[in-house]
Amino acid sequence: MVCEILSVGTELLMGQVANTDAQYISQRLTSVGITVYRHTVVGDNAGRLDEALETALLRSDMVITTGGLGPTEDDLTKETVAQHFSLKLVEDAGSLENLMAFQKRIGRPITQNNFKQALIPEGSIVMPNRVGTAPGCIIEKDNKTVAVLPGPPSEMKDMFENCLFPYLQKKSGQTLVSRYLHIFGIGESTIETQLQDLFHLGSPTLALYCSTAECTARISVMCALGEDPAPILDPVENEIRRRLGNAVYAEGLYEDLPGTVLKMLKAQGKTVSFAESCTGGMLSSSIVDLSGASEVFSESYITYSNDAKRRLLGVREETLLFSGAVSRACAQEMAYGTRKNSGSDYALSITGIAGPDGGTAEKPVGLVYIGLADREGAYAHEFRFHGNRTNIRTASVKHALNLLRLTLINKA
Repeated sequence: MVCEILSVGTELLMGQVANTDAQYISQRLTSVGITVYRHTVVGDNAGRLDEALETALLRSDMVITTGGLGPTEDDLTKETVAQHFSLKLVEDAGSLENLMAFQKRIGRPITQNNFKQALIPEGSIVMPNRVGTAPGCIIEKDNKTVAVLPGPPSEMKDMFENCLFPYLQKKSGQTLVSRYLHIFGIGESTIETQLQDLFHLGSPTLALYCSTAECTARISVMCALGEDPAPILDPVENEIRRRLGNAVYAEGLYEDLPGTVLKMLKAQGKTVSFAESCTGGMLSSSIVDLSGASEVFSESYITYSNDAKRRLLGVREETLLFSGAVSRACAQEMAYGTRKNSGSDYALSITGIAGPDGGTAEKPVGLVYIGLADREGAYAHEFRFHGNRTNIRTASVKHALNLLRLTLINKA
């Protein structure tokens, strides 16, 4: 079953609003075995919307629209879809009741143009809006299906999950089951080389997705509803783990390095503190963003200047003078001083040149030192990162967390 997502809104075309609706819907459709070949965006114009709808229906079994269900004149999606299928718009009693109750609840008067939101293409399946006022609908005609969803993400997601997804699941009768293995410390080309034969199994399928400094391997198989995918997925996952070893740090779509490290620290009953220079608090924030951080995170130092490194962390004057703030020696002393001050089990430090200015031939932009201190002492590693300032700082945080992760594995 092939679906096209048709997003309606001039604000999307102008770049004023990011099209997160299409991203969300695509992610969810894969889980019921529906393939998305195209995302289309069209402005608030009935003629162009009808043309886009006609084209989408010629090449897809189903079209999902988002946006254009509001009360104003430029909200034309429902009207255009109804006209395309030669369907009358009729008032839906349940939608009208919901509209009036919503307006009363928020203390706003109902204006005449509000009532158009209660009009639904005749014969369609109504999808109630539990978050806003504009209901959606599903139209089945001529072996084609069009699902009309609101544009605001909170309304769209609630309607999709509670109305459209169950409909699609029943219609499809199958589901795509995926496992996500997060990989750190090995580049994309190396991963592909090491797993080359696994990309050609047919079922399950294997795909790689890369972000700053890390990759995710997705293993997927199409199953009938209720079928156990484990016999197909387990052997491939186990083989990937065997070949890549500790580079595989987590499983699950939403897992990441901060969450993985937090769980490991909790499991071992250990604490950590940070000292940051070029990352300016990003490392600390990555842990504090997570629930339960207070169980493992002690304190943090943002020592951007040389004076702060010396005064707060005890970095020696001669280190700063002869080796510099961006050096292995400085990173070691920052980590040592942080652990000494905090009394935590581990301390991480980051110092480097994030750019775009400040680099030299000897110490170029992207040069970063990451230190780690524990009860056995302090040491530091040199890294050479590439990209813009944000990429360099993000890579620094991830590599610092991974250094701690590997240390926790070795000390377990």
